[in-house]
Formats: sequence, structure tokens, C-alpha cells
Amino acid sequence: MPDDAAARAAAEARAAAEEESAFSHAAVDPDATAAYGDDPDQVIDFYAPREALSPGGGLAPLVVVLHGGAWRAPYDRRHVTPFADFLARRGFAVANVEYRRGGVSIPGQGAAAEAGGGGPVAGRWPETFDDVAAAMDALPALVREFLPQADPRRMVVTGHSAGGHLALWAAARHLLPADAVWRIDRPAPLRGVVALAPIADFTVAEKLDVCGGACRQLLAGEEGFTARVPYADPALLLPTGIATTLVQGRADTVVPEAVAEAYADAAAKAGEVVGLTLLEDVGHFPLIDPAADACAVVAEEIAQLAW
Repeated sequence: MPDDAAARAAAEARAAAEEESAFSHAAVDPDATAAYGDDPDQVIDFYAPREALSPGGGLAPLVVVLHGGAWRAPYDRRHVTPFADFLARRGFAVANVEYRRGGVSIPGQGAAAEAGGGGPVAGRWPETFDDVAAAMDALPALVREFLPQADPRRMVVTGHSAGGHLALWAAARHLLPADAVWRIDRPAPLRGVVALAPIADFTVAEKLDVCGGACRQLLAGEEGFTARVPYADPALLLPTGIATTLVQGRADTVVPEAVAEAYADAAAKAGEVVGLTLLEDVGHFPLIDPAADACAVVAEEIAQLAW
């Protein structure tokens, strides 16, 4: 086998093993669940901290988790419940947010969009964004009622892959175009964002065909992409003024390193320093796998911003 073919085979084998490990953990039920809307997907699962982060105890920092899965319906919040539990066992209070995702057929997208991804359409416009905005706005009140151990004044948003995109977007709502219904008047009250292998730059992600053209599907095809990308692409919504760190595996073949680097470069051009933690010999899924060393790195990055 030629060297390049052997290297590809080894990379594919490692990626498959990493994915299998990340999805091998049993789902962990939350301590409480609350609705932030009427749709069945408009819910948030809450996990109380299992131990205090400091000897003095007190309220725990709140970590908001936005799951990945290319904004597609088959991937819901259950697959990151072991990650949410991992953070709770590290002393954080956790809010695991569900949101509406793309189904098999979405009006205005149709078969052409489905064919691009080889399966369910990515995301729902505008519902996916409606939900993330609504969840973030509802969280302070819901936390007071359902997760009294949490301090919403020390809130960090994290998200994996497509959820990493949503985390960056949630922190940039004050920079949205003036006619955006999700725009807020001032920066969200966040201690920071830790985006894990995020789909952070739509132009680069589309060039690399990340997740089978998911960005274009999310924005409802070619025409929608051009018109809607200023409302959706985190790389165009800078500088946020909110501390932001990206954690990226250098061996990631799902959302390649180039996507995170493009966002960091865009931030630098906008006059903002964004942290970029690159992990050698790490692919896409170890970042949310409690059995992987990379997951501990993620927890440490969150702790640095939360405190």
C-alpha cells in the first residue's frame, strides 16, 4: 500500500475508533428539564454540579451546552449527555439545550438540498436560530427555578461542531444586522465561549464541503446562502468583545483545522484575539468524549473562562 494510502487508512481507522468511543457511553438523564417554548424540541436539560469547584462551595459557574450533529434531526442532545454529566462531575452547573433541526423534507429546501447531504437536511431556517436565541434569553429565569445551584452571572457557552457554530453565534447577536429579529442591544452577559471544532467560518466550510454542504442547507440553498450568511456566519460577526477560545483537534477530518483557523484569522483582522488550542493526534469526537484526554482539556478551558 502506498504511503499516502496507508496514512489515509490509518486516519480513517482512528476517526472511526474515536467516534465509536464517544458514542459508546450510556445517556445520562438530567436532574430537571424545562421548556422554553411550545415545540417538543424547545427544552433544556439541567445537570446540578456533583461537587464544589472551590473549598468554599457557593454557586457554581453555568455551562451552556449546544450539541452538534450538522444541525440535522437524527442528532439530538442525548448524545452529549455524557459530556454534560462529565462537566457536572467537574463541579459545573450545566444546561444542555435542544433546538429544532432539519428533517427529511423542509419546505423551501426539498430534494436538492437533501441530495447534497446524502440524508436529512441540515437545520431549519429560521427556527434553528429562533430557538437558540429564545433559549439563551430564557436561561436566567429558568436557571433560578430549575438549577438554583448555578450562578448565571458566571456563564460560559460551549458547543461542538454545529453546536460550536451556534455558541459563537449566540455570543455575537449584538453584531447582527439591524433588521435581524435575534439582535440584542448589548453583548450577552457571558464570561466566555469555548467552541469545540466549530463550523466557525461558512465560506471555508463550504469550500471544504464540511458535513456534506451543511452550511448551505442550513441557509436553504444557494440563493438563501447569499442573502442569509450575514445573519448566520460567526466569521462575519466580529469582534464580539467576549472572551472566546476554540479547541480543535489537528487530526479532525469532519471539521478540519482550517475552519477554526479562518475564524481566528478573521477575529485578528477585526482587532480581537481569539484563543486557539490545537490538539495533536486528536480528531473530531474526543472533545466531547469523557474517556478521552481531550475532554479534560475542554473542561480546563471552560474553567479558565468561568472563573
